[in-house]
This record gives sequence, structure tokens and C-alpha cells, in this order.
Amino acid sequence: MSLQSRRFAQVDVFTAMALRGNPLAVVIDAEGLSDAAMAAFARWTNLSETTFILPPSDAAADYRVRIFTPGGELPFAGHPTLGTAHCWLASGGLPKNKSMLVQECGIGLVRIKRTADRNKERLAFAAPPLRRSGPVAPELYAQVLRSLRLQAEDVLDVQWVDNGPEWMAARLKSAEAVLALRPDFQAMAGLKLGVVGAYPAGSPQQFEVRAFVPGLGVPEDAVTGSLNAGLALWLQGAGLAPDRYVAAQGAALARAGRIHVQREGEEVWIGGDVTPLIEGQVRL
Repeated sequence: MSLQSRRFAQVDVFTAMALRGNPLAVVIDAEGLSDAAMAAFARWTNLSETTFILPPSDAAADYRVRIFTPGGELPFAGHPTLGTAHCWLASGGLPKNKSMLVQECGIGLVRIKRTADRNKERLAFAAPPLRRSGPVAPELYAQVLRSLRLQAEDVLDVQWVDNGPEWMAARLKSAEAVLALRPDFQAMAGLKLGVVGAYPAGSPQQFEVRAFVPGLGVPEDAVTGSLNAGLALWLQGAGLAPDRYVAAQGAALARAGRIHVQREGEEVWIGGDVTPLIEGQVRL
């Protein structure tokens, strides 16, 4: 098959400062690419996610996106949602509603709102509902403890927060405990595991978050929108987090991601800055 030049961008998501968030590769003109070609390019970029923008198949959507990790395709992911929306707009995309984009992806339609923060546009997606919630089975709980090299008394809770990527999350006693983790990735095997701990009252950020997905070729993800969306629904629903807060993620990887969470009625919005870094063409 002959190669074709396609518009390409790479952006840094959940940061206003370049190189401190989670990078995302975006193929803007992906129509005609095979599943195998998308998967191969995602393996080649070796980023946590690479996305491909396609015409929507649902009339209510502005565009369709497919999201690949080096290890396979995801039905939904958060930092690819914000980064892809930014690239679609920057490439000339015109949403049906000026203040709200609608993205089509594997879990269906996801709304993304455009808001101004300090004279800069910030995007935020509506947290998808949890497909699975509540405590995990005892054998999974035991695997979580082994994976994190912790004892039962070190962990406050382990819950499903699955909004598509099959996340489960462990809540630790403090942000400091989260940052101190040295996971056993072999013991983790196929788990998609998030960890969260609270900062002391009055801190600039309310929570520290880490995300581990070794089975998809991402031992630790820098900043994770889907996990933070699931965490927000759990923590706010249980009265463990305020209606509005900022979570930090990425410090263990020398990043400084910031996730802005806001509940508005029954809706929870997951927002973050997007910083463009690379624009050009890719031959695929």
C-alpha cells in the first residue's frame, strides 16, 4: 500500500508548561488507515497513547477518534480526549456548538466543553459513567497489595472505577505514601491500577495520583484523564472530595500534570491545559 502524507501533531496534555504533562501523538487525517497501520504507528511512537481522527459515523458527533496504546486499542482515555479535541480545533474543525464539542469514540459520545481560564482556553470532558464500581474481589485485592508492595493496613480502600479502560483504584493514607510507591510490575500483570492519596488541608493540590498499566506497555502513565474521571466519581460520590479540586500526577516521572475537577449538578468535568509542541506531516 502506498504511503500518504497526513497532518500530524504532538501535544502535551494536562500542563500549561511544555514537557511537564503527558505527550500525545495525533494523526489528524486518518481516514483510510487500516487497524494494523494504526496499531503499528502507535507502537512506533511508543507514547502512552496515539490517536487517529476520522469522520464521525454518528450525526451528533463533530469527529470520531480511535485511541491506541503500544499494546492495543482503548475505547476511551482522558488525555487523548483533550489533546485530540485541541488538535481538531487547531486544524480548522468547526463544532456544531461553539461552546461544546462532541467526540465519538469506543464508549460512544463524549462531550467536551470550552472554557476560558486566565485568558486561555481550557478544555474539559464530561466524566463518563462508571461501567463497574464498588469493592474488588478478594483475590484482586490481594494482587493489588502484592503489586504495590503494601500491607493491608497501608490501604484505606480498593474500588472499581471502570469507565471503559477497566480501572481499579487503591486509596492510600496520604499523597506522600503514593509518591513513595515502588511497584512490582511483574506481580501487577494485567491490572490497570490507579492509586490516590490526599494532601494535607490547605495544599495547592488536593490529591496525588499515579497510574500503572504494564500490560499495555505503559508501566506508569504520566497523567491520566480517564483514571482521574473515575476517581472523581468515586471520591465525590463518597464525600471524600470537594465539588471542585485539583489533582497532581506525574511527579514520579519528573512531570507536573494538573487535573482540574469540577462537579456541576450531576455532571463531573475533567479539565486540563493542552500545550502544542510539534506540527507537521507524517507518511502513513
